[in-house]
Amino acid sequence: MNMFARLALGVVLVFGGAKYALADPVALTAIDIALEPDQAMIDHAHAANAALLKNFPKGYALDATHHAHVSMFSGYVPTADLTKVYAAAGEVFSKETYTTWKLTAFRYYYIPLGHVGLAGIVVKPTADLLRLQSELHDAVGPYMVKTGTAAAFYTTPEEPSILPALIPAVGTYWEDNGGVKFNPHITTGIGTKAYLDALLAKPFSAFTFSPASASVYQFGNYGTARKALKQFPER
Repeated sequence: MNMFARLALGVVLVFGGAKYALADPVALTAIDIALEPDQAMIDHAHAANAALLKNFPKGYALDATHHAHVSMFSGYVPTADLTKVYAAAGEVFSKETYTTWKLTAFRYYYIPLGHVGLAGIVVKPTADLLRLQSELHDAVGPYMVKTGTAAAFYTTPEEPSILPALIPAVGTYWEDNGGVKFNPHITTGIGTKAYLDALLAKPFSAFTFSPASASVYQFGNYGTARKALKQFPER
């Protein structure tokens, strides 16, 4: 079961109004190491997100704290070790010419979450992406721990909940999404299943884009990239 399939298991608890504010005794941070897309992909992702919000206004907007991104490696890190993780990830990114890569977006998809779905744009896996993911796993994996709580995620008073199924999914990212299981994508938001089924039935015009930079984020709800922790190259 991959990360987003796990999300589907817990969505009813969130839309039913349940709140989760579990204590985290070990000070962990749920991180997402991601490639930031160029303007070509950002424009497509924001257009798709705007359409989703018209269909389902209770969803979320891609904005300054919900970043369009391609997740490459994720997990729980002791907060005290974050600087070590930044250094390890930075060394990996410094050896890769990822801003020159040409990636292809080729279809929409969604993960069913009850009466709605978490939608996105799928990117064709490439040898470069698979190599980068493996390198990040080797460099950052030793700092990861398997289990965390909702306290490791970014929340706000207005958005205090974390989907329960997301919590174990972050800890098993590599097992669920590593190597041949990798499904690179840009998540675009939430829509009704009827809308998303109709969207998937339409032809998709494939397009190319390139990564513009790379970042480490703190996860928010639905696996969103909420809080920017580190960017590569340095700015």
